[in-house]
Amino acid sequence: MRERIDIFLDLGKVRISSLATVTMVAGYILARGNVTWDLVVLTAGVFALACGSSALNQAQERDIDGKMRRTMGRPVPSGRVSVGSAIGFAAIFITAGSLMIFASSNWVAMALGLFTVFWYNGVYTPLKRVTAFAAVPGGLVGAVPPVIGWVAGGGSPTDPRILAVAVFLFMWQIPHFWLLLLFTAGDDYEKAGLPSLTGVFSFEQVARISFMWIFGTAIVCVVIPLFGIIQEGWINIGLLAAGVWLVWRSARILRVTNGVVVFRRAFNHVNAYALLVLSLLAIGGMLR
Repeated sequence: MRERIDIFLDLGKVRISSLATVTMVAGYILARGNVTWDLVVLTAGVFALACGSSALNQAQERDIDGKMRRTMGRPVPSGRVSVGSAIGFAAIFITAGSLMIFASSNWVAMALGLFTVFWYNGVYTPLKRVTAFAAVPGGLVGAVPPVIGWVAGGGSPTDPRILAVAVFLFMWQIPHFWLLLLFTAGDDYEKAGLPSLTGVFSFEQVARISFMWIFGTAIVCVVIPLFGIIQEGWINIGLLAAGVWLVWRSARILRVTNGVVVFRRAFNHVNAYALLVLSLLAIGGMLR
């Protein structure tokens, strides 16, 4: 039983899937202003959809995963799960997740969920084999979940207020991925035949590029209140303070002395910042 649970956690990339679910919940609360029972089913649906998409990704990238230290232990390349089983898992979870989203909200939310699966598995995944900058269009995957929650909560998918939040998460996801790559899998990517930022730019250049994306993410966050999605002044001040903190802490990557340590810390700071911002936005949504 323990082994099966471990396989599920690995195959569904539960940590990443959970993060996508959290951003969806934030979007829902921002639109609705409270928590309802429909949100329970919706949350389960988005989580299942994300897990299914992750499983399909592992079936698609089994050859690459098997060549990299960071991923060779995953269920498919390690032989714990067959390719057919991974695809079957993906089909079941994507179907179940889509139906749960539709049952708890509407067809627009379901369509946005399926679009995210298409973009992740049909665009971003194959694009990683072509360009070192695949994370840029891939950032769209992280931008859609809050819009799903917003639409499920009764909002319009073209509302500038939620689009501002979506742009913030789009911006955040790119340095999140690049920092992870720099301290875990830069060499692995090259060994697996994948284009990597470190193969295009020097270490110092990558550090500067990553910092500029982080700085841009903080700027976008500060702009969010201007769209009127949050009314509480102290939350707006909190968003500003969080952005200043992030930029101050992340500036250390410009003076790289120990790449692994510095980039790992910057990665943790960027993630903590995103969770703090989402928490503040959700609180603001409930107080509105």
